Amino acid sequence: MKNRDLLIGFATGIAASYLAKEVYNRTEKLYPADDVLKEVKSAFKEEGPIDGSWIFMKTEPYKQHALTTEVYKGGITRHKEDELQQFEFLADAFTGAVIEVKQV
Repeated sequence: MKNRDLLIGFATGIAASYLAKEVYNRTEKLYPADDVLKEVKSAFKEEGPIDGSWIFMKTEPYKQHALTTEVYKGGITRHKEDELQQFEFLADAFTGAVIEVKQV
């Protein structure tokens, strides 16, 4: 009886560790919001100096047609030709790819 109990405990432990590994691997890791902001600022700096920037560190859901993902929302402010320009952007929280940029 003791060998049977030992075998059941061993099999349960292996199954639990396999399940925990699968759950861990399936959780999608977020792209750092600071890195997204650095990349967007770098792109805008190619067109000239920027005055300010911001990004929400918390993600929010974004749906376009049948696709839904989590996004970071941020913004850039700059002066161009003596005119204040403000932009808002959305970036995919899992890849860091910019989905949308619009002038406000």
